[in-house]
Amino acid sequence: MHPTPARPRRAARAARAHEIESLAEFDEVVAGRGSLARYRVQAVDLTGRTSVLLGLDTTDAVFLGCPMAPEAAARVHASGALVFPPVPGLPFDPYRGCPYTPDELFASLEEGYESTPDARAYGWFLRTTADGDVLASMLRAIHDDAVSDALDEVLDGCRVVGVMGGHAMARGTVEYTGAARLGRSLARAGFTVATGGGPGAMEAANLGAYAAPFADTMLEEALVPLAKAPSFRPSVTEWARAAFEVRARWPDGGPSIGIPTWFYGHEPPNPFAAHIAKYFANATREDGLLARSTAGVVFLPGAAGTVQEIFDNATPNYYESRGEPRPMVLVDREHWTRELPAWPLLRSLARGRALAPRITLVDSIEEAPEALARLGG
Repeated sequence: MHPTPARPRRAARAARAHEIESLAEFDEVVAGRGSLARYRVQAVDLTGRTSVLLGLDTTDAVFLGCPMAPEAAARVHASGALVFPPVPGLPFDPYRGCPYTPDELFASLEEGYESTPDARAYGWFLRTTADGDVLASMLRAIHDDAVSDALDEVLDGCRVVGVMGGHAMARGTVEYTGAARLGRSLARAGFTVATGGGPGAMEAANLGAYAAPFADTMLEEALVPLAKAPSFRPSVTEWARAAFEVRARWPDGGPSIGIPTWFYGHEPPNPFAAHIAKYFANATREDGLLARSTAGVVFLPGAAGTVQEIFDNATPNYYESRGEPRPMVLVDREHWTRELPAWPLLRSLARGRALAPRITLVDSIEEAPEALARLGG
């Protein structure tokens, strides 16, 4: 059975403060309750609801980035609502109520990657971090918190397995194929695959989850056109176009999560994750990805970033600050014992603690799903 990470909207709302994130939800609440008192309305265009807003009770309501007519904004503010107006000129919505989609981030790709919202947001990030604008830093923080909130809604009730690995893993390699098969196996086993959302091993795992509902031959066929653009260097445009060609040939693939960052904006997000939670703050992104990997993490060969993720994940497992330690599977004995010997240190840290039976080292990617199950993932 293939999992769908999104949950029904009404069930999501039952467990959360009264949030409205679409015009349909707005109309439903107004028709059913006749009041928006104490509701949070997030990034909903209300310019067509002026007459409704002029007569509504909005006591203690909050409007986050909701376009509305001036008279409606004045009325809801006067009646006790807090109004955070839209910020003009931004290449992103800081109040957004849902994760990004590949189509959204790569809009205008036909004109070249530099024209896409993803590239423009990175350009804005570089400019505003250089000039130290306090408004920009506040907007980045609001955006990242909104993305976290949206991601938690998508992942509620899911068994999430994180797949970590380097961005340098090229399409067309044995390693890339193995990582894609891993993502497919995990998705077919009922897990929601979550990655750092970038190229390389991350893309491969998201691709595998995308391929999960199709026959096995689909993945093998999809790898062929992808291999023609093996890396996002020198051209992100060609790299992304190859992925969208695969998506067009096999539409409606399986869902997975990508959690990239504009901090490493030279690395584009991959188009195979259905839900992309992209952050400005890398520390928030890193901790959030690992914290949400509730069913464990598989660490493929990588460099400094993957080593950091191993011990970022090991620390709360060591102290049990998130409860019972979660499974950690390191893949490739040679890599993690000789090239970058993280395994001996991890094993020494775990000795005598509850973490010890929740970690393992395997030789090949093919062994990872069974190892994860053995550890209780």
